[in-house]
Amino acid sequence: MQFKEVIGQEKLKYHLIDTFRAGRTAHAQIFLGTEGSGQLALALAYAQYLLCENQGENDSCGQCNACKKVHKYIHPDLHFSYPTIGTGKISTDFVKDWREILNETGPYLSVMQWLQKMGAENQQGNITKNECVDIARKFSFTKVEGRFKIMILWMPEFLEKEGNRLLKLIEEPEPETVFILVAERQEKILNTILSRCQLVKLSQPSDEEITARLLRDQNLNENQARQIAFLSEGNYTKAVQMATDGTADSDLSTLFADWLRACYLGRENMVHWVEYFNSGKHPTDEKLKPISIGRKEQILFLQYGLFFLRELTQLKLNPQGQSRLSQAEQKTAMGLIKLLSIAQIDKIVSLFDDTIYFVERNASGKILFMDASLQIHRLFKPLP
Repeated sequence: MQFKEVIGQEKLKYHLIDTFRAGRTAHAQIFLGTEGSGQLALALAYAQYLLCENQGENDSCGQCNACKKVHKYIHPDLHFSYPTIGTGKISTDFVKDWREILNETGPYLSVMQWLQKMGAENQQGNITKNECVDIARKFSFTKVEGRFKIMILWMPEFLEKEGNRLLKLIEEPEPETVFILVAERQEKILNTILSRCQLVKLSQPSDEEITARLLRDQNLNENQARQIAFLSEGNYTKAVQMATDGTADSDLSTLFADWLRACYLGRENMVHWVEYFNSGKHPTDEKLKPISIGRKEQILFLQYGLFFLRELTQLKLNPQGQSRLSQAEQKTAMGLIKLLSIAQIDKIVSLFDDTIYFVERNASGKILFMDASLQIHRLFKPLP
């Protein structure tokens, strides 16, 4: 993994390289960010840079023996620790699964994906006493090939009180060792560990950065990539899952505009739209292509609606401001600006939040969206 493969985080990349060149490489760091921000990707790129035999000004070479081994997760001076399942199990017992999932999904993976890979079912992941003992054992190894000996501990939130066993390693490190903890929730990490590590905070990738990466790596057009980027809310892991599970096949913007139009026109149009949305086939318009909408798609549709309403509110408050809406979406929004007040938009936002809540609890989609359509219609055309 090279720095250029990490989405965004340019300032942090330069900071890590500059500290190395100045001889100030921190021996214990926590890379902290929300899911999909790229903490593990950044940790891997950093490790590869530290171990690279021909470092460039801004990145590892990617071609030397060390870089190739890091890329395959087999460098003898790069060790990993992560949550595992099963009594007495340690990371080494799952190293084959770990390498496989990194090769399959890349370093933008979620805890849930990792637990599923291990076949956890209802079991909770854990970093155990045995794992902490094994970490200490690995730190006692002599360097084999590289300038540094590196340990990447993914998700230290799973350490709980066992993390105190690692304090001596953090406080009194062996020469030329680097301990990188990759975390998502600071409040779940022991204060004794937090106070002894340098904190490196990652920002969420921007919509533009996620869109660009999706266009590069996924078979999507620009509109699909933009749509997914907005719905992922800065979580590239979620964006990739949406791109590969068929979400991109749904033109949510057109479907949402059609719904609002039906709600404005009235009962017959609303009934036909709800029938189309729930059965996948329009009762009167055979030109509309069939769609497949399950509960997951219903939630994504409503989440898109919330995104659209946020942008609509911004346009209403500041018509000259920047908007994340496409040209077609802006056309729909400009028509709604004249019809809906801020208070009415807020009511629709609350309606969507409530509808998502009930969809998640398996309520009837047909009843929910018919009720929502009626409520939106009343906001468009209130009774005298």
